[in-house]
Amino acid sequence: MPQIGGFQLLLLVLALPAQYLVSKWMTPTSSDREYMTRRLINGIQNFIRDLTSIDFWKNVLIKVLKFTSVPSSTRIDDNGECVAKEVFNYKDSSGYFASSVEARSPRPSKVAYRVGQVIRHKRWGYRGVIIGWDVKAKAPESWINVNHENNLEWRKMPNYSILVHVDDRSPPQTTYVPEANIEIITNTKVDHPEVDDYFESFDGVQYIPRPWLKEVYPHD
Repeated sequence: MPQIGGFQLLLLVLALPAQYLVSKWMTPTSSDREYMTRRLINGIQNFIRDLTSIDFWKNVLIKVLKFTSVPSSTRIDDNGECVAKEVFNYKDSSGYFASSVEARSPRPSKVAYRVGQVIRHKRWGYRGVIIGWDVKAKAPESWINVNHENNLEWRKMPNYSILVHVDDRSPPQTTYVPEANIEIITNTKVDHPEVDDYFESFDGVQYIPRPWLKEVYPHD
């Protein structure tokens, strides 16, 4: 008689309670019970196979190390809440396109608009929500030369980072716009996959920043 390995023995032991659960809670026909039992056993078998796989534990270890290597104040929870401003800077360590983590305090009087306000681009007509601003354009020179058309006024005025409404521009985009090209609108929700990363809610007029974003823009 062939020997039964520990893995096979475990499956046989688990099969009995699995069959009991199927017969108690699932449909009463024998074919249905057999089908559901087989699915349960296959699921258990795959789970145990993962637990005995080196690759599985290697991936788990990599994820744990990545998580624990990031300071607790910079982690993101299941609700998309970024609990510190450092994560914002992770996207662009140079601070370009209003991604600097330096708190905008005191708030310069020349900056007309605020994080969370919904805008329309005067020239192109698309709608979006402000997620950041710079007192003057802060971007690579090559980008400014192309997108600001060498306009000195646009370089010197506040520039805003905008999550663009996907109905107006698809796929999802983020733009960087000089103040002269935007106007504020109300009663407009912006559909963009990153909105929840930056804002807690929409009050009908503007979006309410999450705490981490409020740290960067405390007076908006």
